[in-house]
Amino acid sequence: MTLARPAFDPEFGVLPAVPELNTETLELIRPFSSSPVEPLLEGRAVERREEIVLSLDGAAIPLSVFSPADRAAQAPCVFWIHGGGMVMGDRFANLDIPLEWLDHFGAVVVSVDYRLAPEATGTTLVEDCYRGLLWTAEHAGELGIDPAAIIVAGTSAGGGLAAGLTLLARDRGTPAIAAQVLICPMLDHRNSTTSSLQYSKHGVWPREANEFGWRSVLGDLTDGEVPGYVSPAVADDLSGLPPTFIDAGTAEVFRDEDVAYATRIWSAGGQAELHIWAGGFHGFDALYPQVRLSAAARRTRTEWLARVLTPAPHLQGAFDEHR
Repeated sequence: MTLARPAFDPEFGVLPAVPELNTETLELIRPFSSSPVEPLLEGRAVERREEIVLSLDGAAIPLSVFSPADRAAQAPCVFWIHGGGMVMGDRFANLDIPLEWLDHFGAVVVSVDYRLAPEATGTTLVEDCYRGLLWTAEHAGELGIDPAAIIVAGTSAGGGLAAGLTLLARDRGTPAIAAQVLICPMLDHRNSTTSSLQYSKHGVWPREANEFGWRSVLGDLTDGEVPGYVSPAVADDLSGLPPTFIDAGTAEVFRDEDVAYATRIWSAGGQAELHIWAGGFHGFDALYPQVRLSAAARRTRTEWLARVLTPAPHLQGAFDEHR
């Protein structure tokens, strides 16, 4: 029986065809899972810096740092985690999203190239992100970053890793995270929600692709062994988290798990803002940024960040100037 499901916004037109994702096709798809960064930097007065941080097991974790050429001291920082279902993508994927915040807020953007599944499994991916975040906090003065204004953000798998990273930093007591922005985040390995069932074999990231991504990252872990840092939906405690922004579309696999995560943050006494965009498919605002729904989603995130950052008056002025 096929479940009824919310339709895609017709302004998107025909969605791109999605090949079946499996071990064989993954190697063919990976080279196309990111875009060159240079076109995104054209016309922007941005300084770029490349760094290598070592993981706990000695592996190299590349970081790219993008700073406004005229940045003020004590700038906010966006620590960006790319999407790709845990199995593809790199630190330049969807970088146009945080670069908009560089434009609006004078933010320094740090993007991390965590290792991918299935070559890396379990907590390796989130630990790689944590090493990058620690480096960023430790070099805040050198980078011109306000250590009290570090925002963790990511899309899709990167949104799930951002949520896991925020839990990890909370439990280890460092570094301080001012806010987390979870864009259509991949939060629940169980893949059992109504929205997951509705978008089986349908959409840009169908249930079957999601199952493959989770199988790849979980490796030999059984269901009861999956830590909340890997699959944040199973974390026992969501208290003590920073202000959180979550969004997704009505027409995607992650809709219901994202709503549930926001609900659990509220239940724990935390502050979360949730937006579920009618007719939005997975990653709609990244693939079609000029469509009205996408523009509204991007604008809403930026306005939320402006509110979060209002304790620093010069940041509000920067936002107003670019509206």
